[in-house]
Amino acid sequence: MKNQQFPSSTSSKAHGGGACSQSQGGTFSPWHDLCSQSPGTSSSSTSTVPSSSQSSHSSSGTLSSLETVSTQELCSIPEDQEPEDPGPVPWARLWSLQDGFSNLDCVSDNYWFGRDKSCEYCFDGPLLRKTEKYRTYSKKHFRIFREMGPKNSYIVYIEDHSGNGTFVNTELIGKGKRRPLSNNSEIALSLCRNKVFVFFDLTVDDQSVYPKELRDEYIMSKTLGSGACGEVKMAFERRTCRKVAIKIISKRKFALGSSREADMAPSVETEIEILKKLNHPCIIQIKDVFDAEDYYIVLELMEGGELFDRVVSKRLKEATCKLYFYQMLLAVQYLHENGIIHRDLKPENVLLSSQEEDCLIKNVLLSSQEEDCLIKITDFGQSKILEETSLMRTSCGTPTYLAPEVLVSNGTAGYSRAVDCWSLAVILFICLSGYPPFSEHKTQVSLKDQITSGKYNFIPEVWTDVSEKALDLVKKLLVVDPKSRFTTEEALNHPWLQDECMKRKFQDLLAQEKNVMALPLTPAQVF
Repeated sequence: MKNQQFPSSTSSKAHGGGACSQSQGGTFSPWHDLCSQSPGTSSSSTSTVPSSSQSSHSSSGTLSSLETVSTQELCSIPEDQEPEDPGPVPWARLWSLQDGFSNLDCVSDNYWFGRDKSCEYCFDGPLLRKTEKYRTYSKKHFRIFREMGPKNSYIVYIEDHSGNGTFVNTELIGKGKRRPLSNNSEIALSLCRNKVFVFFDLTVDDQSVYPKELRDEYIMSKTLGSGACGEVKMAFERRTCRKVAIKIISKRKFALGSSREADMAPSVETEIEILKKLNHPCIIQIKDVFDAEDYYIVLELMEGGELFDRVVSKRLKEATCKLYFYQMLLAVQYLHENGIIHRDLKPENVLLSSQEEDCLIKNVLLSSQEEDCLIKITDFGQSKILEETSLMRTSCGTPTYLAPEVLVSNGTAGYSRAVDCWSLAVILFICLSGYPPFSEHKTQVSLKDQITSGKYNFIPEVWTDVSEKALDLVKKLLVVDPKSRFTTEEALNHPWLQDECMKRKFQDLLAQEKNVMALPLTPAQVF
């Protein structure tokens, strides 16, 4: 993302355009250093200091003594001279979540947002005008303002004036209505999923709770999710302004937990280092790790949500299932070839990229094109590096997706990478049918007995519009005997996945990524 500066103090308007902005008044805000300038650019107000090789005239090219350096007297400042006014201090910042919009430092008490030229923040960036969404934004879409409240403190409000709606944290405000705007709130326009800004209240200092080395590189934002081991937060990289996800794993859990949890702590570091070396377009990339009081794992951010949410909201088309499952197989094949078993594959651990540009909006359901997106496997908390025996002996994972051999052994006997193929089969079954093959609600037979016997719940009328090839692949993967169960290689060679149109679509999606990763032709040697 390129930096974009706000106009000088003669103008109070901001325009949707770049990703990083300069505060009004012609001076940088205290937060201006969050986004460094792009390589190859420089500020006109910054002088260039020559290097030592340029400054020294000695034949050796080094500074041999202080006398070799020419000096220049500094002008003294008269005592009665007033210091230069640094300009207004911003009380809030709006972080842009989309290309075409710029960041905004709020120094005035009132800001209008919309397509009208009179708005302080005008939606007129060239990238923005090319999108279908642009036509759904109102001339005066919303405004953000602050008023003095009790105890001489300000209250910040957002007020909706649009025809298609303004949303805060996915909730519609309503035309002519206002609501208080709190720190880390997400603002969406026209559709609740069309997130455009994150609101930062600069009067609130919630960054100091994080380690300094992390704060030096990232600005922590809202919580994306939480679990037993910790939480995942969205953050902004200071250098580039790009969004990332930061997974925080509590070391305290290991310290106060059982002896088994305490033994896991050292292995967390080892496995993180191994997983950092993985490089595949269908696996979430670990960008960095900070080892402080807790573990902070920096990951690429996938804004399309979990596959689970998309499956429970509606049944997927078979073509979409095929595109997703093909990518899952590529990812798991890559893991297996590099000696890693995931052990906890489920729809919640399959993340989707957001292809908002392909959506029809303006009060219409998202088009089917949005379903055509990249997926990435995540959450390697349960993953294990294959031992020499190629068998693991600890029982973990989510019961519905556990392979029969894991349940039968109860953690005493060994099992192999075939457990991941069983979990993939359960995911495929759910995507194609809209319901799970094994369920605790089937009271006649326990969940464990359903899985260990391979008796899945088959409802013929649901599968009438699913092809025979797709169903055949499900059957080849949902095999109780792990030795007879399809491997990832066999699944990828199955007739259902010999679809050149689908594969071209996958390659096109790869090419659309800003940071294109080449799909490995052979297993990467990461160890």
